[in-house]
Amino acid sequence: MNYKLCFTKSYNRVAARFLKLHPELEEQYRKILQLLELNPFHNSLRLHAIKGKIENLYSVSINIRYRLLIILIIREKTIIPVNIGSHEQVY
Repeated sequence: MNYKLCFTKSYNRVAARFLKLHPELEEQYRKILQLLELNPFHNSLRLHAIKGKIENLYSVSINIRYRLLIILIIREKTIIPVNIGSHEQVY
């Protein structure tokens, strides 16, 4: 069973702004979203829990520089994207 991505209005605005600044990452971003739906634990996503001030969130790597922060609800198989940007921007 696949996971379900649930996008919020605030995340959609952040993602649109990010993709406008980085159109070269659009295809890679879409592939990351597809892989999240299929298997958020796939090694290439480098999923890991965040500690500190933003704990209870998880980070997924888009590439070496950019990250996608998510809320992962395992029981309901739901993924809620929260933020996207460089390591410094999202942490």
